[in-house]
Amino acid sequence: MTDVPAHGAPPATALVTPAAPPRPAARRGRWVPYGFVAPFFVLFGAFGLFPLLYTGWASLHRVELTSLERWEWVGAGNYVRLAGDPFFWNALGNTFVIGVLSTVPQLLLALAVAHLLDVRLRGRAFFRVVALAPYATSVAAATLVFALLFGRDHGFVNWVLSAAGIAPVDWQNGPWASKAAVSAIVVWRWTGYNALIYLAAMQTVPRELYEAAALDGASRWRQFVHVTLPGLRPTILFTVVVSTIGATQLFGEPLLFGAGAGASGGADHQFQTLGLYLYEQGWVNLHLGRASAIAWVMLLILLAVFGAARLARSRASSRPWEAD
Repeated sequence: MTDVPAHGAPPATALVTPAAPPRPAARRGRWVPYGFVAPFFVLFGAFGLFPLLYTGWASLHRVELTSLERWEWVGAGNYVRLAGDPFFWNALGNTFVIGVLSTVPQLLLALAVAHLLDVRLRGRAFFRVVALAPYATSVAAATLVFALLFGRDHGFVNWVLSAAGIAPVDWQNGPWASKAAVSAIVVWRWTGYNALIYLAAMQTVPRELYEAAALDGASRWRQFVHVTLPGLRPTILFTVVVSTIGATQLFGEPLLFGAGAGASGGADHQFQTLGLYLYEQGWVNLHLGRASAIAWVMLLILLAVFGAARLARSRASSRPWEAD
C-alpha cells in the first residue's frame, strides 16, 4: 500500500535540487572567446583609436615640432585658419580633380581587363600575374619611371606626340598636364589590382544566367550589361569606396613626380594634394597643430561623402517604382 503524503505537503518528486555552482574551469571558459579577440582591440586601440583621438586633441592646440612640450589652446583656430588659406582650397581642388581623373578610368579599365581575363583563353594565370605586377611595384620606382616618360625635353610621351605632329607638353609644370600625369601613375598601379577583384566577383556569377541570356538571343555586350554588372554591384561599390579613400590620401606619387619641388606639389602648387599639404604644414613648416587639423578635415570629408552616398542609396531603394 502506497503512502499518501499529508495534506499540503509537496510530493517527493516536486523537490528541486539546487543547481551546483559553476566549476572554476567552466568560469574560465567563458572568457576564452574574449581572449582570442583581445589582441585586435589592443592593437586597434594603440595604433588606431589613440592616434585618432590624440590628433583631434592636437588640432585644437598650437603645437610646433621644435617645442613639443608647449601646447597652446586655440580651439577652432586651426580650422578657421584653414578655411581662409588659399593653399588649402587649392590642395582640396587638386585632390578632387586627380581623384576623378584616376578613379574613373582606373575602374573602367579594370572592368574591361577583368572581362577579358574571365574569357577562357590560354595562359590565363600568366596574364593575371602580369595584371598584378604594377601593384607589386614600388611607388618610388613607378613614379620615377613615369617622371622620365613624361619628361619635357627627352620624355617618351613627348617624343610620341612630336611624331604625331603635336607640340610637346610640359607635364610637370602645366596645371592640367601635371594632374593628368600623376593620375596616369595611379591608373597604372591600381588597374590590375581592381581587375583581379572584379575577376573574382565575376566568377561567382552563376553561369546559368549567361546560358539563359544566350538562349534568349542576348549578345555578349547585353550579357555583360544585364548579367555581369548587376552581379558586380557590391564589388563595384567596394572598389569605389577604396579608390576614393586612396585618392584622398594620395601622397607618394605627387611627392616624387615633382622632382625637386618637394611637398609643394610643383612650382605653383599645381598638383599639391591634401596629403602633400598636410606633410608640408607638419614636417616642413613644423606646425603639427595645423597638420592635425588637416588630417581631421580629410576624415570629415570622407565621412560626408560616404554619408551622402549611403543616404542617396537608401532613398533610391525605398522608392523602387521611380527606377521603372
